[in-house]
Amino acid sequence: MKTVFKILFAIAACSVPLLAQASDGTLMTWNVDGLQRMALVFAPQTSGAGEKHPLVFAFHGHGGNPRSISQGMHLQDLWPEAIVVYPQGLPARSRIDPQGLRPGWQFGSGENADRDLKFFDAMLTDLKRKYAVDDARIYSTGFSNGAIFSYLLWAKRGGLFAAFGICSGSIPPLDMITLPRPALIIAGQNDPLLPFAYQQRSIEIVRRIDGATGPGESCGPMCLRYASSTQTPVVTGIHPGGHVYPPWAPRAITNFFKAHPR
Repeated sequence: MKTVFKILFAIAACSVPLLAQASDGTLMTWNVDGLQRMALVFAPQTSGAGEKHPLVFAFHGHGGNPRSISQGMHLQDLWPEAIVVYPQGLPARSRIDPQGLRPGWQFGSGENADRDLKFFDAMLTDLKRKYAVDDARIYSTGFSNGAIFSYLLWAKRGGLFAAFGICSGSIPPLDMITLPRPALIIAGQNDPLLPFAYQQRSIEIVRRIDGATGPGESCGPMCLRYASSTQTPVVTGIHPGGHVYPPWAPRAITNFFKAHPR
């Protein structure tokens, strides 16, 4: 396992080219409390008899959209056997968008009548009806506001997930994570939007919950792996940059998910 993560993070020193997408995905819609919600879904082209597929939810940052994040993350190319879902947020207020003109996700439970938690519930229910989903391999990842929402899903729906991939996010201050789950957490030491101290605090909380409190072992450039007494390791990718989604993040997150079924 240590060798795997050394390989994953060794690519941080070079640019990773964007892979060609296998397809444009399928736009799916849901009516949630009278609001039309949508997501771009990439599903495997073929499926063998009785074969079940991993399910990955990937949430964009504030102001993002499914098409652009599907190109930036390209998880569907890295894991073609998985069902990869890129949901679309709704206009939401944030510190950088106080008028709420751009799409995003709720920052904590109860906000906006939990419209995004309800959206997740609707997506999961419908996707499990439509596809052969492996319940032991459901994952959430996100960038920035999408990473914060992934933390919220961990706090409120943690029992459904096998592992989490966080990039430039922090745990909502009023929501408590209680269930140990493997986590890969990427953070920039010079983040001007979400100070590194807040992200580091969330990492310490996750390590405590996961029983990963011992000294970390190097697993490559910028990579530390913290072994866990509950078999839910924490891997961190701390880079010197700002509020960015590093080009090596998609492959690192995908391989982390592959290595950690529930």
